[in-house]
Amino acid sequence: MKSRLPYLRLFAAAATTAAAATLFLAVPAPKAAAGTAAVAGAGGAATTEAPAWQGRLRLRTTITGQISPKSVAASGNGLVTAQNMMYTHTVTVYDARTMKLKATIPDSVNLARFGIKGHPGVSRGAPVEAAFSPGGLYGYVSNYAMYGRGFGPEGKDTCTPSSGTDRSFAYRINLESMAIDKVYPVGAVPKVVAVTPDGGRVLVTNWCSWDMTVIDAATGKILRTVPMGAYPRGIAVSKDGRFALVAIMGSNHLLRVDLRNYRTRQIAVGSGPRAVALSNDGRTAYVTLNAEGRVASVNLRTGAVARVSTGNAPRSLARSADGSALYVVNYESGSISKLRARNMRVIQTINACQHPIGITYEPVTRRVWVACYGGAILVFDDQ
Repeated sequence: MKSRLPYLRLFAAAATTAAAATLFLAVPAPKAAAGTAAVAGAGGAATTEAPAWQGRLRLRTTITGQISPKSVAASGNGLVTAQNMMYTHTVTVYDARTMKLKATIPDSVNLARFGIKGHPGVSRGAPVEAAFSPGGLYGYVSNYAMYGRGFGPEGKDTCTPSSGTDRSFAYRINLESMAIDKVYPVGAVPKVVAVTPDGGRVLVTNWCSWDMTVIDAATGKILRTVPMGAYPRGIAVSKDGRFALVAIMGSNHLLRVDLRNYRTRQIAVGSGPRAVALSNDGRTAYVTLNAEGRVASVNLRTGAVARVSTGNAPRSLARSADGSALYVVNYESGSISKLRARNMRVIQTINACQHPIGITYEPVTRRVWVACYGGAILVFDDQ
């Protein structure tokens, strides 16, 4: 895995640039809010809320401190977490409304207390990604590697199931007590986590063991280990919980996993798929193509693919709550692109920071949070 570089000195300048400079604006902000949705306003009065694609990203604040975020994730009920890898060994939790730190959760655990043998004393993790149970009570966090007695060296970016990389663990964090309360064994170098809509299963892609672990969320039992192919990463689960899509980064396809019988089939999309999201109706997949510098939309019925360039090495992808907008971080370009999902048109591209790596849409405040790998989080209004 790549070492984190000291980028902190760049953030003040990057934040100023992000607030002031728009690199590309394809669509002027409309005066009329066509297609607005009715929502409840103060006192229960009906108001209208413009679809997210009509908004424009403007920097609200920059969060720093003892963080090294690989990803950010919104719980859906007013919290945002940052997963800070092995550089600070923490998950930090923020109030989405105030953007203030609520808790810092160390990744240290005594595995014996969870019934896991062979690792006496305290072990430490390396939080990578997070997902949440319905309602947001629990956060599930993957750990790139574990550190402590009985663990070998961490994995590499290039690896195979025969590389001998140690298997790792995922944590469940109770977001009321702000503590780790369950530990789940997973594969080697786990990456993305997803939770089924009923909260019953947790899915974890494992980079070096080339598989996906399916966990019973209540019991912690591994229900299935599904072979994936080289370098599985992003996961999107359908609203009905019947299937998941997994981005296989060492390929040119997604893998569709039937969650009733775990059968799989390939869906061609383009080179180096990394992150994936589903439309609200489940008919379209949106995928970052890291190797191509493009984002793709895939019609899951016909297989038709449309692609648009966003920047160099598009990595993480987020979708607005109403499904009308997509947000992409372009890692090597140091930028964020916003797209209209309906036609895959780039609406806005703005400077962010050096190596933006993670992104999430926070629905309570309609803000976009961006993880900068060097040690900061940028928060953007999107109105």
